[in-house]
Amino acid sequence: MHPTPWSLVAPYFRENRFSIAIGLLCLIITDLLQMIVPRIVKFIVDELTALTATPHDMLLAGGGILLIAILVGICRFIWRHFLFGLARRVEAGLRFRIFSHIQELSASWFNEARTGDLMARATNDVQNARMSVGMGVVVSVDFIIICIAAVGSMLYISPLLTLYVLLPMPVLVIISRFFSRRMHDAFMVVQENYSEMTEMIRERFAGIRTLKACTGEKRAYERLNRMSGEYVNANMRLVRFTGFFFPLTGLFANLCVALLLLSGGRMAVAGDITPGDLVAFISYLGLLTWPTMAIGWLITVIQRGRASLKRIGEVLATEPEIRVPETARPLTQFTGKLELDGVGFRYGPHTAGAKPDGNTPPPSDRIRTEDSGTGKEAPAGRTVLADISLSIRKGETLGIAGPPGSGKTSLIQLLPRLFDPTEGVIRVSGRDIRDIPLSDLRRLIAVAPQEPFLFAGSIRENLILGRPDADDAQVEAAIQNAALDGTLADLPRGADTVVGEKGVMLSGGQKQRIALARAFLTEAPILVLDDPVSQVDAETGDRIMDSLRRLHGRRTLVIVSHRLSAIRHADRIIVMEEGRVKASGRHEDLLAVSPYWAEAWRLQAAEEGACVQ
Repeated sequence: MHPTPWSLVAPYFRENRFSIAIGLLCLIITDLLQMIVPRIVKFIVDELTALTATPHDMLLAGGGILLIAILVGICRFIWRHFLFGLARRVEAGLRFRIFSHIQELSASWFNEARTGDLMARATNDVQNARMSVGMGVVVSVDFIIICIAAVGSMLYISPLLTLYVLLPMPVLVIISRFFSRRMHDAFMVVQENYSEMTEMIRERFAGIRTLKACTGEKRAYERLNRMSGEYVNANMRLVRFTGFFFPLTGLFANLCVALLLLSGGRMAVAGDITPGDLVAFISYLGLLTWPTMAIGWLITVIQRGRASLKRIGEVLATEPEIRVPETARPLTQFTGKLELDGVGFRYGPHTAGAKPDGNTPPPSDRIRTEDSGTGKEAPAGRTVLADISLSIRKGETLGIAGPPGSGKTSLIQLLPRLFDPTEGVIRVSGRDIRDIPLSDLRRLIAVAPQEPFLFAGSIRENLILGRPDADDAQVEAAIQNAALDGTLADLPRGADTVVGEKGVMLSGGQKQRIALARAFLTEAPILVLDDPVSQVDAETGDRIMDSLRRLHGRRTLVIVSHRLSAIRHADRIIVMEEGRVKASGRHEDLLAVSPYWAEAWRLQAAEEGACVQ
């Protein structure tokens, strides 16, 4: 069930209740102090009319108004500090809550989520919520207090004149209710259009090089122009509602003034009220005019906030598919085997956009994952893996080969629980990985994807992502093992070189080796590597494989590779086809029992100019 808008902000009200109480008290005092000024003016006007005013009376009146102005200024500062401070805390809290919740969601959810939409919810919608909480609370309380105090003062002067002046108010209430629902729906449409346009712009900027290479600038401009037109049209529909509503509130406010002058003037001439009463009445009506006219703005702010909080609630209501039971026990060491027992996997409704080897749809429609495969989408419900049973002892090396789309990357994504198998069980040290805290499991398993993601910092910052306390010697060792030392030597600032957004300053092979070094640096006992030498030359690939061979016996390695020579020396190799293990054994065994391995080995050996022994 989606949280209500109030339930999202209520905790901040409870947490800051004392600050809110002080702020509201000062706001009420401010409004009440303003009610005194018309009474002072009434006294002076009546004294002047009766020709009984003295300089001392004038001095007292002026001093009283000055004192009230000073007190109003002090109270106004206090209530703005506390009430607008509350709005800023709500803004920060909601943004942090969205960010932390999204980080907990399962990988399958990101197959359908759009980055631009998430950004809009975490920025524009949060700002709307802040305005609704801050100005919404202030104007609401201001409206109630001023209305009660001003109307009470007006009734004290003349109940009949008050009745004349307030005759248009019921009509204004009906109009407000009529426009309120329509403005809320219009705001929802505006926010959806804003999200789509933000995503489109973000995606085009992220893929600007591809866009230029394909001469797609004109089409991108035309699409943005079309989406901007839709956004403008949605805003214009909203403007039509607000354009009617705001002038109507102003019309009724001025109508009240006209009624006052018409009726009050006659009553003053007839002697039913004094000239000072009329002046005070006009002042009270002036105080009442602003909140009356602000009703339209207040409803607009509240409806915008409600719509935005509803969109925020949709994200927060999403539950992660990958869950850990409360009974999960910690696991800090890998002491036994990595076992897969009858494992099967199919993409469900939330993973329908994912691809057989772990891809998501292009960034135009989806957030990309870090893996790469065939480029073919897996329909919802399609079986990707079936009846996978393996047992990998501590310190062993398992090689995984197979044609594109055979399920290799889907298989290794199950190990750190990016997805859960739909059938069978995976065990680490004899324990079902679903009964191990995710933080413990992922500390035991380091993954180096084929297409890694780099953050827009330095190479060093990207390397120590999984181990921020690593010292220089450990970082240097990881760099050497990933054959990254030569690359860093050619860069002007070495490991402190800034890589740009998504590592745009580096080649694919360099980014791949940074991801590999990052995995080495974690010192996780299980290393899962997806095609670690696919984007490097043969000499660099040999250096990397030598590093991996040196890890034999010390770490458990699971290596997916299309370059068969990279896994030739593995303790065991499995060949996957159509989501199943078709053959298993060492290199020599597979040459005899696996047509795929034998043919692929022959072709690759010929390309590399090697002799098949």
